[in-house]
Amino acid sequence: MSDTPPDRLSVNPSSPHYDADVLARGVGVRFKGEEKTNVDEYCVSEGWVRLAAGKAVDRKGNALTIKLQGTVEPYFQNSEIAADKAE
Repeated sequence: MSDTPPDRLSVNPSSPHYDADVLARGVGVRFKGEEKTNVDEYCVSEGWVRLAAGKAVDRKGNALTIKLQGTVEPYFQNSEIAADKAE
């Protein structure tokens, strides 16, 4: 597996961009330079993220999301921990 996260990733298992193996490694997302923990889906090439809108859900039980435009920087959290220990 490569050391760079995919261009597009979703945490929703019904999405075609869902990848359980990548999510198991722990993916973090910086959006406009700020760490985001409620990212539902992101796309680096198109420059957007979908963030969960509180605890609101639709009639099928899926979280309601907001799509925001900006700079997206995904990274593997486990890689950063290993790099911090090496320093």
